[in-house]
Amino acid sequence: MPAIHVFDETIQYDVIESDDATEPRIDVDIHGVRIILPAGSEIEAETVADENAQWILDKWREYETHRQRAPARSFEEGEAFPYLGDERRLSIETADRARITPTTFVLPATAVDERGIKDVLEELYRREAREYFQARIDHYAAEMDVDPGRLELRNQRTRWASCSVQRTLSFNWRLVMAPPDVIDYVVIHELAHLRERNHTRRFWQLVRQYDPDYEQHVEWLKENSVRLIFTEEDL
Repeated sequence: MPAIHVFDETIQYDVIESDDATEPRIDVDIHGVRIILPAGSEIEAETVADENAQWILDKWREYETHRQRAPARSFEEGEAFPYLGDERRLSIETADRARITPTTFVLPATAVDERGIKDVLEELYRREAREYFQARIDHYAAEMDVDPGRLELRNQRTRWASCSVQRTLSFNWRLVMAPPDVIDYVVIHELAHLRERNHTRRFWQLVRQYDPDYEQHVEWLKENSVRLIFTEEDL
């Protein structure tokens, strides 16, 4: 993996060629540094990195601070996990089915004994995420007059959602940990791709039409995505 050396820091970065990119750009988040080049570009990633070394260093240090805020997960009764922006405590009870209340994640004792807290909790998250995301997709698809395909749940490390050319919407199930307005932004963003495939000016105008505060929601995800991890493997 290529790297730049700035003062006493060595920062590795990925190089990505994109048909969507019209000019080189640098993305920095808690997952690292990526230099995105237009497909077929003769511009060298090393040149882009060297010309923006100080900016990369500043952003990299900023996100290193964010990474230090990553919650330690022990998967024990009483531990707090986020759901729709609010913290809820794990409660193991005699119950027929896992469920979420305004204050707790209720996990059936028998299921926990058989499979462990982590697996039962993830299953509950995924079930609730599918139901919640589908409802928001249906709501905004009607407003935006678009026809999305099926919904898939994944656990990507570097993105929250995507929209395929077959109109399949893939959402990271951990997004259900975020506040509702942030989730709505991601839904609107992906549905907008059914009208505008690339991130053109018209695309962002469409997003703004349905989420006037989308820039705040983008920033929230950049600053708080580390809070939405389930295990350390999500970093």
